[in-house]
Amino acid sequence: MKLVFASNNKNKIAEIQQMLPNTISILSLEDIGCYEDIPETASTIEGNAILKANYVTEKFGYNCFADDTGLEVNALNGDPGVYSARYAGEQKNADDNMKKLLEGLENSSNRKANFKTVIALNINNNQHLFTGIAEGIITKEKTGNQGFGYDPIFQPNGLDKTFAQLSMKEKSTYSHRAKAINQLILFLEKHSQ
Repeated sequence: MKLVFASNNKNKIAEIQQMLPNTISILSLEDIGCYEDIPETASTIEGNAILKANYVTEKFGYNCFADDTGLEVNALNGDPGVYSARYAGEQKNADDNMKKLLEGLENSSNRKANFKTVIALNINNNQHLFTGIAEGIITKEKTGNQGFGYDPIFQPNGLDKTFAQLSMKEKSTYSHRAKAINQLILFLEKHSQ
């Protein structure tokens, strides 16, 4: 089975492809000739995932899935949330985003946060949503050089390491994206028999 994943983020594509069974292969937006930036104008993480999936299905006619992820920090009333990628500006720079977040938490003892991923799957004219959440805390400084985004400052509950200190395989045990992808895989396996 081939599914379009509405992304050109090579890190994310690699992370997801290694979690999928061999029977499912992913096509990126580039693979189907979609080079435009799909607008992410919804006010929720769910809304952005749906926008991206619908864009590919409507314009290109493929079964596809899209995800959106946000980091929700308790002390910041759930921010950066849907604006996680562009928290420090439209340049979407991970270092700038982390710097702004750490500065925002400088005087806060509440460092609780969660990563939330929502996947919207458009398949056979139906839409299905899958949500994965990883609870944890925001560390006081960046540690580790694996992963991407906010991984160097997010420490999942039950570990004394940040996501950026884990291998891709280790991270998939704890990650929000892995939890959502596992639900997607179970659904696909059940419906492809």
